[in-house]
Amino acid sequence: MIKIVDLHKSFQEKPVLQGVHLEIRDGESMVIIGWSGTCKSVLIKHIIGILRPDSGRLYVAGEEVTLMNEQELNRMRKKFGMLFQSAALFDSLSVWENVGFGLKQHTALSNDEIFEIATEKLAMVGLYGVEELHPSELSGGMQKRVGLARAIAMEPEVLLYDEPTTGLDPINADMINNLIIEMREKLKVTSVAITHDMVSAYKIADRIAMLHRGKIIEVGSPEEIRTTENPYVRQFISGNAEGPITEDLEKELMERSGK
Repeated sequence: MIKIVDLHKSFQEKPVLQGVHLEIRDGESMVIIGWSGTCKSVLIKHIIGILRPDSGRLYVAGEEVTLMNEQELNRMRKKFGMLFQSAALFDSLSVWENVGFGLKQHTALSNDEIFEIATEKLAMVGLYGVEELHPSELSGGMQKRVGLARAIAMEPEVLLYDEPTTGLDPINADMINNLIIEMREKLKVTSVAITHDMVSAYKIADRIAMLHRGKIIEVGSPEEIRTTENPYVRQFISGNAEGPITEDLEKELMERSGK
């Protein structure tokens, strides 16, 4: 479904992606992990064509995204639904209007038809009778569910999740994990999640990839990642403050300060 080949990107001459290679299979759940500042979100933005690489190629369903013009990108983006880290709901709109926002923008459906679809998608994520409420009247976990209902409203082929469990208590986080699995199975979508939450990663992933210093340094099943000998991956999944990641970061900070 998604193929990334030797992707490079710099900002103000600072390289952030330095030759990313990654293939995401049709229908699988891929989780991308990495410490803060590794530009996982930058990689996601390349996948949906918000950012253009300096060099390299990126394909979605066999089409090369890096060669697309804006009209072609807009068509391609309809293949994607995205759950943002903060849910990113519009406070001034009701729940059903939030869920149906994309339908309102990109289809000729009537409000009644959009309301019906929104109600159906809300039910799929376990929310009933909240259509006329506003986001401020919902808990954080419920807001995430509304965000997921919006992500699936246009029946995408790929669902992207940006830190889907951030800010949630363990029970609500596990509910979101279960919904991610359920959406993949019910809708037959390809899932791509970026997260720091290894509990979530192990549960929802078919495969896990670690992004470090602009490259994918390891890809494997949850069990292969859990038992890896790669010292960078081992430090990250253990949450240990001492190890090669910390040493690299300290070295980089020293170089920036000129010491």
